[in-house]
Amino acid sequence: MKELSKLTSPPVSRRQLLAALSALGLGTLLSPALRAQTASARLVVVGGGFGGATAARALTRLLPEASVTLVEVSREYIACPFSNLVVAGLRDMSAQTFQYRALRREGITVAHARATAVDTAKRSVSLDSGSKLSYDRLILAPGIDLRWGALEGYTPRAAERMPHAWKAGLQTMLLKEQLEGMPEGGTVLISVTAAPFRCPPGPYERASLVAGYLKRRNPRAKLIILDSNDGFSKQALFQAAWRQHYGTMIEWRGAADFGRVIRADANAMRLHTDFDSEVGDVINVVPPQQAGKIARLAGAVDATGWCPIDATSFASTLVPNVHVIGDATIAAPMPKSAFSANQQAKVCAIQVARLLSGLAPEPTTLANTCYSYTTPESAISVSGVYASTNGQFSNVPGAGGVSPADASLEFRRREGRQAADWFTAVTREAFL
Repeated sequence: MKELSKLTSPPVSRRQLLAALSALGLGTLLSPALRAQTASARLVVVGGGFGGATAARALTRLLPEASVTLVEVSREYIACPFSNLVVAGLRDMSAQTFQYRALRREGITVAHARATAVDTAKRSVSLDSGSKLSYDRLILAPGIDLRWGALEGYTPRAAERMPHAWKAGLQTMLLKEQLEGMPEGGTVLISVTAAPFRCPPGPYERASLVAGYLKRRNPRAKLIILDSNDGFSKQALFQAAWRQHYGTMIEWRGAADFGRVIRADANAMRLHTDFDSEVGDVINVVPPQQAGKIARLAGAVDATGWCPIDATSFASTLVPNVHVIGDATIAAPMPKSAFSANQQAKVCAIQVARLLSGLAPEPTTLANTCYSYTTPESAISVSGVYASTNGQFSNVPGAGGVSPADASLEFRRREGRQAADWFTAVTREAFL
């Protein structure tokens, strides 16, 4: 199968999608007989983030005669990528906010309702409006839910004082406002849950940009990362950037150094570790996570809290005629990222088109690149390439890698510009 990473930037066009069909032996989908076969197909996508919105658009372009419905409770989508720039006062929230008008213009039915149940035997999705949607194939892109209480003391009420900001929106602004109001020379604590979680480099990018804010506005402040992991994505690059740009402002403690947080006390603004405790003026908790609720209601979640899938088609291995994409999946070594969700959405749409046309899913190779800002202008990146073999993802040997350790300042700034270009491209594919 054609490598879908080549379809990431610039945005996918109808011509590119049809070219992908051709490469997959799907050009015949355009024949009158197969058009008639797929014209009555009812396709439902639940979840309107990067994965769901991209999947709905790809399905419509691949199968223009089919009925495609996107179910999303929110009328606008607030993107998590680049929201760390908002926290650090470098970007306006309006630049993170997208709507669904473009999807409607393409003939997609957008239902702003909450999916409350999935009947996999009758192939229907129930909505909180009281209506039901029948489907031939269902794609779930539910993102994550926070596991309230999995970290002792961390509840929705605690998040009002110790924001997670791991779902962009009001929490993002709360964390930003707390940074702006913290006392001179104060302490910021960032607690990182054990993997897996959404956006593996995200907490460390956040630490970098928060440190940049403190350097400008509160230079005697301290930032401590209390980490339940003993290593993290792009660790050497992050730590080199911290030393270069922020001196001793950032302190990282891994699990082996008693950095694992076991209890949060929002009233005292204190985090307890296995060994000690720390008080912060601003505390950002990245809590334990799981697949979004509708995936659990559909029976697509296993004991890990995530959704096992066949890596070739993204079909659930637990329930029939249901596919799962994005952060909710068990797709390791492919990370939970917007880039991954975008790639998975396009592959899943093509495989659904094949299945509806009586063709078997075709193995593919996918890629992911995660950019992380270390200063307002500079970024680092990590890339991976993944093959789907026997229903599982695996790293392609010798492919991918990280930014060079000895890169020049101009190289880092160029990666910052590439990150901005990627965000423009991926949001255009999904929402514009």
